[in-house]
Amino acid sequence: MEVVFFLIGTIFGSFLVMCAYRIPREQSIVFPASHCLLCKTKLAVKDLVPVLSYLLIKGRCRYCHGRLPTRYLFIELVSGCIFLWCYRVLGLSFELISALIFSSYLIVITVIDYDHQLILDKILVWLAGFGAAIQLWLKDIPVGEMVLASAVGGGILLAIVIVSNGGMGLGDVKFAAVLGLWLGVPYTVLVLLLAFIVGGISGMLLIAFKVKSGKDVIPFGPCLAVGAFIAMLYGNRLITWYLEKF
Repeated sequence: MEVVFFLIGTIFGSFLVMCAYRIPREQSIVFPASHCLLCKTKLAVKDLVPVLSYLLIKGRCRYCHGRLPTRYLFIELVSGCIFLWCYRVLGLSFELISALIFSSYLIVITVIDYDHQLILDKILVWLAGFGAAIQLWLKDIPVGEMVLASAVGGGILLAIVIVSNGGMGLGDVKFAAVLGLWLGVPYTVLVLLLAFIVGGISGMLLIAFKVKSGKDVIPFGPCLAVGAFIAMLYGNRLITWYLEKF
C-alpha cells in the first residue's frame, strides 16, 4: 500500500507541476493537452509517466531534444514522498484524504510563490472553501475557533507587514488566515513559529550556497507551507512536548 501511495503522489505531482506553471500565466489547466514547452509538441502517454519518463529520456524532450527542467522530476518525487508520509502517519482515513488535499495545495502555492513571489487569491479561495467544508464535516474545529484562528494567523502577519513597512506581502497574510480555517488557533500559532524558524534557516542556506543574495526577495509562502504541513501531522505532539518542557 505504501508503494501505491507513493505512485499516486507522483501522478498528482505531475499534475501539480502543470498547475504551478499554468495558473500564474492565467492558462487553463485542462486545455491544451500536455505539451513540450520548448517545441509545443503534444506529449504522448509514454511521455507522461511520472518520474520514469523523465529518467528514460534523460531529462530531454523526445521530439526536440531540448533539456527539461529537473524541477519536474524533483516535484514529482517530493509529492510522492509527501503522499506516502501522510499515509504512514494517518493510515486509511478521511483525515488522510483531507491531508492529501491540503498538501497538494501547499505544493502548488510553494512552487508559485518561489517562482513568482505571488500567492494567488484564486488558489486561496479554493483552499479556504475546502478547509471550511472539511472542518464542518469532521466537526473537529468549531466555527467560532475557525474564524478566530483565521483572524489570529492573518492578524499577526498583517501587524508585521505594517511594522516592517511592507517587509512581507499581503499574500502571506491571506495565506496564514486561510491556514487558520484548516488548523484552529493552537496549530495556527505553531505554524507561524515553525515558519519563522524555517524561514531563518532556509534564508541563511540559500545565501550561503549563493542561490540568493542578501538583496533578493526570499518568499515566505513556502515557509508557511512547511510549517502548516508539520503542524497538520505533528501539531499535537509538538505542543504537548513544549508544554511538558516549558
